[in-house]
Amino acid sequence: MSKGLANIMKQAQMIQNKMAKLQEEAAQKTAESTAGGGAVTVTVNGKNEIISLSIKKEAVDPEDVEMLQDLVIAAVNDALKKVQAELSEEMSKITGGMNIPGLF
Repeated sequence: MSKGLANIMKQAQMIQNKMAKLQEEAAQKTAESTAGGGAVTVTVNGKNEIISLSIKKEAVDPEDVEMLQDLVIAAVNDALKKVQAELSEEMSKITGGMNIPGLF
């Protein structure tokens, strides 16, 4: 095996190890978002799991359930975007800016 190819293989292994570590750390990354002026607050982790959801009493109107549903959806989607952006930024550092589909 040539030295150049061996070097490339070594670098690929290092990148793979760093990516594996980042994926393990993803569960520890969190992002929080609110909607409706703080009526709904959600926290998600880097594995796209909701880890907490808070709904203020004022946001609960039996006559307007759709509004509450919209607030929850907006807060969750925004929090997911935030945590994914953070993970993508960290992945970009590892890959030197190369976009590798399917990682995050």
